[in-house]
Amino acid sequence: MTRPLLVLLIVVLARPCVAPAEEPRFHDGDWPFVPVRRPDLPAVPPNTTSSGPIDQFILAELAQHDLSPNQPAELATQLRRVTLDLTGLPPTPDEIEALLADQSPDAYERAVDRLLASPRFGERWARHWLDVVRYADTAGYKIDWLRKEAYRYRDYVVRAMNSGLPYDQFIREQLAGDELPTPSGEAIVATGLLRMYPQESTAADFLKQRQDVLDDLTEVTGLAFMGLTLGCARCHDHKFDPIQQADFFRLQACFAGIVPRDDIPAASSADFAAHQRQQAAWEAATAEVRAKLDALTASTRNGAIDEITLAYDPATRAAWRTPAEQRTIEQRQLMALSFRYVNNIIERRIARLEGTAKTEYDLLQTELAEFDHLKPAPLPLAMSVGNGPGAPAATRILETGDYRHPAEIVQPGFPAFLGGSALAVGKADSPVGRRTALADWLTRPDHPLTARVIVNRLWQHHFGRGILPTANDFGLMGETATHPELLDWLAAELPARRWDLKTLHRQMVTSEVYRQSSRVDPSNPAHVRALQIDSGNQWLWHRRRVRLEGEIVRDSLLSLSGRLNLAMFGPASYPALPAALVENTSIAWQPDPQLAGRYRRTVYCIQKRNLRQPLLAAFDQPDMYASCGVRTITLTPVQALALLNGEEAAEEARHWAGRLLADCGGDAPRLVQQAWLAAYGRVPTAAELTDSVAFLQNQAALIQAESAIPSRSLPEPLPASISPAQGAACVDWCHALMNSSEFLFVD
Repeated sequence: MTRPLLVLLIVVLARPCVAPAEEPRFHDGDWPFVPVRRPDLPAVPPNTTSSGPIDQFILAELAQHDLSPNQPAELATQLRRVTLDLTGLPPTPDEIEALLADQSPDAYERAVDRLLASPRFGERWARHWLDVVRYADTAGYKIDWLRKEAYRYRDYVVRAMNSGLPYDQFIREQLAGDELPTPSGEAIVATGLLRMYPQESTAADFLKQRQDVLDDLTEVTGLAFMGLTLGCARCHDHKFDPIQQADFFRLQACFAGIVPRDDIPAASSADFAAHQRQQAAWEAATAEVRAKLDALTASTRNGAIDEITLAYDPATRAAWRTPAEQRTIEQRQLMALSFRYVNNIIERRIARLEGTAKTEYDLLQTELAEFDHLKPAPLPLAMSVGNGPGAPAATRILETGDYRHPAEIVQPGFPAFLGGSALAVGKADSPVGRRTALADWLTRPDHPLTARVIVNRLWQHHFGRGILPTANDFGLMGETATHPELLDWLAAELPARRWDLKTLHRQMVTSEVYRQSSRVDPSNPAHVRALQIDSGNQWLWHRRRVRLEGEIVRDSLLSLSGRLNLAMFGPASYPALPAALVENTSIAWQPDPQLAGRYRRTVYCIQKRNLRQPLLAAFDQPDMYASCGVRTITLTPVQALALLNGEEAAEEARHWAGRLLADCGGDAPRLVQQAWLAAYGRVPTAAELTDSVAFLQNQAALIQAESAIPSRSLPEPLPASISPAQGAACVDWCHALMNSSEFLFVD
């Protein structure tokens, strides 16, 4: 529910485009910009039961609107719902039958505990966080080059979700893992969050790109951790929220000292120390040869630098001409942004040396190779950040957000309206780094937004809509929270539970409001009346039906066919692309040569900013250039065509049919029952069973009459006891189930 239009109109008309910094925007008591206070639990209305605090809040709100909750969903429906929610995969027929046969009163709760402990949990919930931080394996823009080590950050998020890493530590490692007293390899990898910005390596004005990166980091930090559109205050004071332009740049100053690092090993301290010792021995043995190589290639290198950087902004050109050990933090930042393109040109020119220079170069390379036995094996490297030497460049407010128009200097600090202040952090005499101070401030138990934002994200993905629906915008332009007291109770619960998100997951999915039925019966007078009172279901009197996300659609297809590869972690896999796309675009990738690599879970598939998998794009995969707090959910003909005519669904239908026929043979009723359990999480009704068996028989007869059956229409494999016509009919039937509404929606 949006704020009243009249209030918004008054605000817009009354405020100038750039409001004076001293003009108050909000009163101090405005929710949600005040510290969280745990509200008292409301009384349960008469004739109702509650299984916990969540239900007490929901029931009290329903009673105020003269509404009643729906009846519980069938147990099999609950299992399909919670399994898809927690793991992103459908329950297996065995899991469904085991739950239905379990007569113990806590059977469902134990199923929830099993799912929370599953490694599939982290893969599912990592995807939600990766949307928020605009994760991609590539840099974007024209070249969209591969960031080879980006996947380590994705793996870090999966591991963090699976291990139950406390959310405050999750924040601290991502913002300042390198500043920890003894940073682990995982903490170093976690700072990959600060490297997820899009990057144009062929730019000419890297001073502008440096500012774009700092703006991006500041904006995403506000969106991800505070649910604030801080980016709207880059050019002027926020027009609606109490965020001053100075607040934006004070927060930005926390990131002013970071330098991108691609050379920090993601290894234990012991492995790193051993590697350093061996590396030092190799460097000592090869010092003379490497010095000769440097001298031989110096003119080629310097000539390339002078020529290429001629078109660059003066600051970047000066950075390239400054000796490495003398570069300031700002110069190191400019070098990191421009290094890839310049270094590629240098290496190509050295490779094209001719005459005596080429001969001498090859001889020196041969001589260097004689010491390879001393060289340590390379350690895995992290795409991370570190603090540069010395003091960062001063952060200034930029007039209209333009880096060419710097104004007054601001100190690192946090938004004043949230209780922040300019802090003396990041100085030589300070034991606390700027980003550590930011993480400490965000994870204070009395921070107004941090806990509210993350528990709202959990609620959103479990219930189809957040308590505050605009998950990335808790400000005036966002929507209004439907149950603010419940949100505050959950937000107070999180730090009280030591920031354990799994505890809140369990509370949500075991609540009665979560387990209620989604069925709205137009013949039921109570439902008709409820629709008149609350047609949008904002008070949660019934369960919302939710359409599967593209990743779950693809993973579910592979799960049904039995071809889903559950190998975890590692570099991105490359699934096959439609032939038409490969033939008509120059940015298409080549699929993994090993078939198993093509069928990994979608969270491990290549995330290319300039080319999304067509199936995922059809099902609203978000743009990877910006933070996505809430995915758009559409119903379009393109989705139906992707499943009906797309290569993925047709191929998986062939393998699913082969799997069913191998298990059930010619026992059509058993085959139908197993397929129904796998696709829909329930047994078929008598009518559905009869109709399905009849379809398989009639379709086989029609196909047999056609006499010629294309091989692409046959199951894989086709059992010897099954005729080609029977097999093709089973493929058609499996394909139809994959295209059904019940497969694509969660009740």
